Amino acid sequence: MSSGGMYASVLRVADLQMGDEYKGSEQYARAKRAQVTLNAMWAQRTSGNEVVFQAMHPGWADTPGVRDSLPTFRKVVGPLLRSPQQGADTMVWLAADDGEPIASTGKFWLDRHQRSIHKLPNTRSSDTPAKRQALWDWVAAAAGLTAGA
Repeated sequence: MSSGGMYASVLRVADLQMGDEYKGSEQYARAKRAQVTLNAMWAQRTSGNEVVFQAMHPGWADTPGVRDSLPTFRKVVGPLLRSPQQGADTMVWLAADDGEPIASTGKFWLDRHQRSIHKLPNTRSSDTPAKRQALWDWVAAAAGLTAGA
């Protein structure tokens, strides 16, 4: 898996969770792709008056996860990595600002700006209604709920 993480990961359902050939950074990318997709789906299925759903990307921050999982990446781009505080800025803004963050729902944010969850054609083409329904059903089953709900 490249350092593109979620941006390079297609929407997968059948092998959302890795088995014996576990690779931490790739598993993270798969889970993040599913998370941002579910964020949009929850927003579509819930009245905006009830709750607002947002997902965000902290940017590449110098965290223990980057240090332990991507040591070569960290060594090369270390001076460009954000501090944990810089990485948390958009999350804090989303939680505290009563303007734009609550005026929309189901969005993906980076540096306080809405962003697309797709940067590559293959991630967009993998995000089909059938795959979204399969993801929803997988999550419902994993949570012990009725599929399709």
